[in-house]
Amino acid sequence: MHIVVLGAGVVGTTTAWYLQKQGHQVTVIDRQPKAGLETSYANGGQISVSHAEPWANPSAPLKVLKWLFKPDAPLLFRPRLDPGQWRWALAFLRECTSARAAYNIRQMVNLGTYSREQLQALRVELGLEYDHLEKGILHFYTNPDEFEGAREPTRIMQDLGCDRQIISADRAVELEPALRPIRDRIAGATYTGEDESGDARKFTQALAERCRDAGVTFHYDTDVVGFDYAGDRVLGAQILREGHHETLRADAYVLSLGSFSSALARQLGITLNIYPAKGYSITVPVKNEEAAFKVSLTDDEYKLVYSRLGNRLRVAGTAELNGYSRQLNLTRCRAIVRRSAEVMPEAGDWDRAEFWTGLRPATPSNVPYIGKSHFGNLYLNTGHGTLGWTHSCGSAAALADIVGGRRPEVDFSFTGV
Repeated sequence: MHIVVLGAGVVGTTTAWYLQKQGHQVTVIDRQPKAGLETSYANGGQISVSHAEPWANPSAPLKVLKWLFKPDAPLLFRPRLDPGQWRWALAFLRECTSARAAYNIRQMVNLGTYSREQLQALRVELGLEYDHLEKGILHFYTNPDEFEGAREPTRIMQDLGCDRQIISADRAVELEPALRPIRDRIAGATYTGEDESGDARKFTQALAERCRDAGVTFHYDTDVVGFDYAGDRVLGAQILREGHHETLRADAYVLSLGSFSSALARQLGITLNIYPAKGYSITVPVKNEEAAFKVSLTDDEYKLVYSRLGNRLRVAGTAELNGYSRQLNLTRCRAIVRRSAEVMPEAGDWDRAEFWTGLRPATPSNVPYIGKSHFGNLYLNTGHGTLGWTHSCGSAAALADIVGGRRPEVDFSFTGV
């Protein structure tokens, strides 16, 4: 059947690929001139099954209060007269119990492991090149309390088959010598050797080319403005292209518009509790090859991730719950530069940092919406938060199975299934 995918980020593009593999005719709509130019453009670059501890956990409420008035805080909540923000915040608090956090970890680890396997198979099948490295992810802790707090989530992940190991500071420096300048400040670390890193934008654009070669149609510079619908069926997607309003009709539709999915779904009476978590990144040239890291890193105290992308270093993180503005906050950008230079002063040319910000589509639980809506021909693949790159291939493969009437191979709580 003919399926329209709304969104050409990493999630929408992978969805298009797996749907066409099942024999469907696929059309992709995106407002940008190319694939992967919004949230996928300059993210942290990690394929991080080990990054499965949700923001909503028992320690989160006190941290949020502590950070409330710090402009460079890792998680910044700026209260607004926005019912969507408050609905999201209240749901977030309900997810902060130990039981809910453990359940959400299980969802994210199961989906992440499956997705990583799908990505690896796809990379081999298509020969995709995107500055990927298979050197694992190392979480380091400069705060002893943060390190102790990581033990229980790590145990849960291990029970679910994620090989995340607790290691000493000496072992961390042995695995990644670039951490030697702060060896005396590292309280401990964890390491997941099976995790990976790479450039999500390069991956998305390379896959979009393969999709096009396989017959997928892309309509860029095209806005999705609404739906035609009757009863429990979507009859068409209303689009704006080159100043003209059109209705694009198909047999089925997939909503993968990131943070903007919730507003569009609301037109159909569907409530998706997705709110933009504005993230930041810097990209710098490697300064000293011997001092630059190759293992992808996570600085848990500052909520920053570090990835090596060829001759570039990417450092990304922080979350700002402050509406839909994509205006760059230089205070937060400079905080990333300052911490990065403090941790690895000779690794990158920190004075030449390129700044970026994007809106991550976050749910209160960090668990995405994947599956059926209550409309018979509208499917959801959205709300992946900081793990869109990690979960993209698995989400797409699972959704293609659901569209085809098959039960996905992964143990996950799909919507409407």
